[in-house]
Amino acid sequence: MREIVPLNRKWFFSKTMGETVTATADKWDIVNLPHTWNAIDGQDGENDYYRGRCVYQKTIRKAELPRAERYYLEICGANASADVFCGGKKLAHHDGGYSAFRVNITDELQTECVLSIAVDNSASESVYPQMADFTFYGGLYRDVSLICVSESHFDLDCYGAPGIKVTPTVQGKDADIAVEVYLTDAHAAQTLHYTLLDAEENILAEKTTPVTDTAAVLHLDNVHLWHGRKDPYLYKAVVELKAGEEILDSVSTAFGCRTFEIDPQRGFILNGEEYPLRGVSRHQDRWGIGNALLPEHHEQDIDLICEVGATTVRLAHYQHDRYFYDLCDRKGLVVWAEIPYISNHMPAGRENTVSQMKELVLQNYNHPSIVVWGLSNEITMNGSGEDLMENHRLLNDMVHEMDPTRKTAIAVVSMCDIHDPYIQIPDVVSYNHYFGWYGGETSMNGPWLDKFHAEFPDIPIGVSEYGCEALDWHTSNPMQGDYTEEYQAYYHEELIKQLFTRKYLWATHVWNMFDFGADARAEGGENGQNHKGLVTFDRKYKKDAFYAYKAWLSDEPFVHICGKRYVDRVEDVTKVTVYSNLPEVELLVNGQSLGKQCSAEHFFYFEVPNKGTSTLVAKAGDCEDTAVLRKVEKFNDKYRLVEKGAVLNWFDIQQTEGMLSLNSKMSDVLASAAGMQLFAGLFAKLGGKQAAGFELNEGMMQMMGGFTVLRLLSMLGMMDIQFTKEELLALNEQLRKIPKP
Repeated sequence: MREIVPLNRKWFFSKTMGETVTATADKWDIVNLPHTWNAIDGQDGENDYYRGRCVYQKTIRKAELPRAERYYLEICGANASADVFCGGKKLAHHDGGYSAFRVNITDELQTECVLSIAVDNSASESVYPQMADFTFYGGLYRDVSLICVSESHFDLDCYGAPGIKVTPTVQGKDADIAVEVYLTDAHAAQTLHYTLLDAEENILAEKTTPVTDTAAVLHLDNVHLWHGRKDPYLYKAVVELKAGEEILDSVSTAFGCRTFEIDPQRGFILNGEEYPLRGVSRHQDRWGIGNALLPEHHEQDIDLICEVGATTVRLAHYQHDRYFYDLCDRKGLVVWAEIPYISNHMPAGRENTVSQMKELVLQNYNHPSIVVWGLSNEITMNGSGEDLMENHRLLNDMVHEMDPTRKTAIAVVSMCDIHDPYIQIPDVVSYNHYFGWYGGETSMNGPWLDKFHAEFPDIPIGVSEYGCEALDWHTSNPMQGDYTEEYQAYYHEELIKQLFTRKYLWATHVWNMFDFGADARAEGGENGQNHKGLVTFDRKYKKDAFYAYKAWLSDEPFVHICGKRYVDRVEDVTKVTVYSNLPEVELLVNGQSLGKQCSAEHFFYFEVPNKGTSTLVAKAGDCEDTAVLRKVEKFNDKYRLVEKGAVLNWFDIQQTEGMLSLNSKMSDVLASAAGMQLFAGLFAKLGGKQAAGFELNEGMMQMMGGFTVLRLLSMLGMMDIQFTKEELLALNEQLRKIPKP
């Protein structure tokens, strides 16, 4: 009978061994798994985290293991490539840092085996990902186990798959459950026993077949459907391999029975009911831990995602821990699962996209939460071509053949032309749009989607990423690019109103649920992170925007006063925003009511007199929330971002009332004939440059109209276009001579 032995404790670890797999004792550290060597340097900025080959080593003694005829090492995550050795003999190589793989070590495990796993997250031309806005943490960052089985057993050699495949087909009130298993070294006299159980583990159906019948169909009357967050009901399938009455091996899986459609007019439909998919994306890492998460970390993440009221989660940009897919099944979150085919198409990487996709589908086929397989993310960042197109057609066809029950999807970079033929390949399309953060205005999002929908009414369209960064910076006059919590709240208020009222959108996913490690980033005053999360990297603080979504999506009654970290304010009357999913909110200041407001949009805005120290109390139904305001004469500089290493900060720029400046939006500058003339020369100088694969021309600059001049020119640093402080100040003086349009 199968037994699984965890191997997470006490591994020897060395970062200094290079190509060797043995070392002297003084070169080893002792670590427990899960483990990453980039937990600190992958999150502190400067893009200098260690990327190389490290070795884990552990001695396994056969006498300490359960008796078995076959022993398989299971590695659930080794980023990005791994070589497995026993006694110095190389047994296996695996490319792909986010999926499980197994190695048969039976022949090498005579009495004991010195097991070495060399893990490498170095740059590569053939293993994805290599170009992306997140840290590629190296390490054995998920569980490692030994699976002990008999000679005849359910397959352990095929792409890390579980050896059992369950495909429910709902027919009216009933369902047929097709159960398929895969066997290794089975014998003719053996049998298979199939069992279906309900959530309380009562037997509902069972069947015994000859071992040659590796597929069986069992029937369920009055099937209990898996219905997302409303009712995530799960059944269980168990198959036993038997010799007479002896159970040689057993596999089991949870499964759910559901139907779904993705309709280009009505959006997502679950079990015949319109079920809007409104949710978030998730990266798997944490502050000070990296990607080496424990079960309690996954549990806290899913609880926060459920608290915000999400019905869907995009698990980006790679295969996540199987425990998290299990949690999504149990909690009822609809999942977009994808491989890390991202940003930069590599001609030598096709084989790796195929193997990672096979692993994703085969390892996660049984999860009812998964409805789409993601083929790629922003892969046309550096342009498209026939090789890229062929790679996508190959993946799309392969996925449909492997799993005809689900759809394929792509996440498209905002700049990609909607007429690009690559848009036509998958079943559904979503765009990564940042209008209102990376240029443009928040108001551009809805009309852009309407335009796509009007031109391609038969293609389901969604939004796979949208968001903006916020840290502990604050202002009463939020503007694009200021990294304040107030601008992030405003941005998401506007996006919620635009996206959630468009029924045809098949899914929307906020980027991101949590701040995450991106060691190359140097933004917002805290390097090494992407701060677009609704929750901070350490999961300790829910930003105000978190509650904007909770107000629209959650049924749990609450009220929340925004701006709790923004206490000191200079204005005599200040705006206070309150979020609630209840229809009416009252705000009291030092016990005096400012009145009650009703809002169908769940956002309530109060003008609050600001004198001395004020205690605010918001009431909605039986819910209350409190905050404090304090009147100050001078703006508290702790609320203002001073960018480290910035050539020039926005508050250092001289401005003249009614005139343009470096703090003006590009749309205003280009709306002025004099402003257009001033920048025409600058466009001419920069016209030959490329920005992330997109030509920097006047059309693109028009799209960047939401940027301030200073922010746009600062971002040109990504193209190695640098402006000195003197050049910027000189340009500002020219702008100050031009009236605002």
